[in-house]
Amino acid sequence: MRALVVYCHPKETSFTAAVRDVVVDKLRGADAEIRVIDLYRSGFAPVLTEAELDIYEDTPANRTPVAQDVEDVLWCDTLIFVYPTWWYGLPAMLKGWLDRVLLPDVAFLMPDGQNDNIRPGLTHITRLAVFTTCGASWWLTQLIGSPGKRMILRGVRAICAKRCKTAFAAHYLMDSSSAETRSAHLARVARKMEGFIGPVSASRKEVRA
Repeated sequence: MRALVVYCHPKETSFTAAVRDVVVDKLRGADAEIRVIDLYRSGFAPVLTEAELDIYEDTPANRTPVAQDVEDVLWCDTLIFVYPTWWYGLPAMLKGWLDRVLLPDVAFLMPDGQNDNIRPGLTHITRLAVFTTCGASWWLTQLIGSPGKRMILRGVRAICAKRCKTAFAAHYLMDSSSAETRSAHLARVARKMEGFIGPVSASRKEVRA
């Protein structure tokens, strides 16, 4: 298993960081190769510039500004997002990562003379997961439509392998959470990961963090 964890939170002391640590620990236990992209620590620039838009469909030149992130996406077979839900959706940093990295001829194939719609490009990705936190309650998030979750687990999944396995866990009502609810959620994340990646192994390895 080659797992890419895309982590997005400005504070290293956040609960989201604790969620990330559980995810990475479970991957290590399953003997996965792991790469972690920490968007804030790496100083990722989320804004798609005019120059990048001009070469958006110029492949492979469009990969040059984000070459390492593209290489990571093409390397992995398991893609995991760990982030806080803000305004029911993705943080701007993470949305910008999707805009700049999931490019034509990387994540999808553009329409051509024989195809009117885009076609999947991430068919090497067979597992896709989201671990997030939400200030709102479950019912209010559902009422709004949970756009962040839908963007990844519907939108991104649609361009992954046909039988791409998914996992999702969210701590709702995060703003009124307690030590007990946070601890219970970390245990839930651990269980979700075990079901998502399978049994653990005695050997462990990590190639980049």
